[in-house]
Amino acid sequence: MSAPQEISSAVEDYAKAIYALEDRCGDAVSTNALAERLGVTAASASGMVKRLGELGLVEHEPYRGVTLTEAGRKVALEVMRHHRLLELYLVQSLGVPWDRVHQEAEVLEHVLSEELEELIAAKLGDPTHDPHGDPIPTRELTIEHRPTRSMQSLNGGDSGTFTRISDSDPDMLRFLADRGIAPGDSFEVVEKQPFNGPLFVRFGDQVHVLGGSLAEAMRVDVG
Repeated sequence: MSAPQEISSAVEDYAKAIYALEDRCGDAVSTNALAERLGVTAASASGMVKRLGELGLVEHEPYRGVTLTEAGRKVALEVMRHHRLLELYLVQSLGVPWDRVHQEAEVLEHVLSEELEELIAAKLGDPTHDPHGDPIPTRELTIEHRPTRSMQSLNGGDSGTFTRISDSDPDMLRFLADRGIAPGDSFEVVEKQPFNGPLFVRFGDQVHVLGGSLAEAMRVDVG
């Protein structure tokens, strides 16, 4: 499942970023949004979008935005599979803290061979989710999408399961790890302060205070 030779690591990064933004907004992605996500100038993003178009990975309509083609979607999902398998391997087999694996996987995802991908997947028992709760694309490059809500959208008395959190903010991950909170944990909202204030949430026998931005980033299943 390796990408063709002409698909550079930069092209893979752009395909992955477009996929993430499409998934979030459900529509075409603006060049400005893509540039912001990747930390580049709008001109650089426009140049790379043109390159992706030449490779048949995106369709770009002026004033509307860019969308992945089926080929582009496969490139994005392949890189995501590498990234999330690597994160889980680093955590489970090498004991790397979950707040550090994102940056390591960002580098290694581009050089992971098909053979090593298969060995890692087999070693981990063909997992379905990475350490942060994100679904791992299958070998066939399909991916499970379950509807979730943000913790911040809940009210006092609501309960459910903490399912996932972005791997992009190490401080949030360290905060949760220090308190023993991880995807798969059950919770109950004890109290919610007004005006986007913190939530008081019970995990096990401990009540933790979760700030608004952290609660917004935490995705949950309710009920």
